[in-house]
Amino acid sequence: MSGEKNLTTLIKEMKPFVNEGEYVFTTVKNTSNINQDIIIGQFREQEGITLILEKPIADELELPYTFIASWVTLKIHSALEAVGLTAAFSTELAKNNISCNVIAGFYHDHIFVSKEDEIKTIEVLTKFSNSL
Repeated sequence: MSGEKNLTTLIKEMKPFVNEGEYVFTTVKNTSNINQDIIIGQFREQEGITLILEKPIADELELPYTFIASWVTLKIHSALEAVGLTAAFSTELAKNNISCNVIAGFYHDHIFVSKEDEIKTIEVLTKFSNSL
């Protein structure tokens, strides 16, 4: 099952929604003592392993973080080789002074924005989607 590649369709059909909760990015040297089922996302870097976790879980594990995020998912199934979607929505968010951290999953794009920008993010993305 391949995803959508047409940029206009991707933007028109993105339908952003908020996953309830608060999310944080943290880093660890290894994940051997962390239940893999609680990890939203992870990426191995030279300096350590970046984890995305629900804030209460990071607090329980006493893991440090500096950024509390909302997790916005674009409902459209975007192809991994689609060109321009990340640039398009991140430009719109930047125009509105919203920082975003993007994760591309197999089916959907996921955007982590400051918890304070959650509502504004949905408004900006919905307006952008409806403008085409």
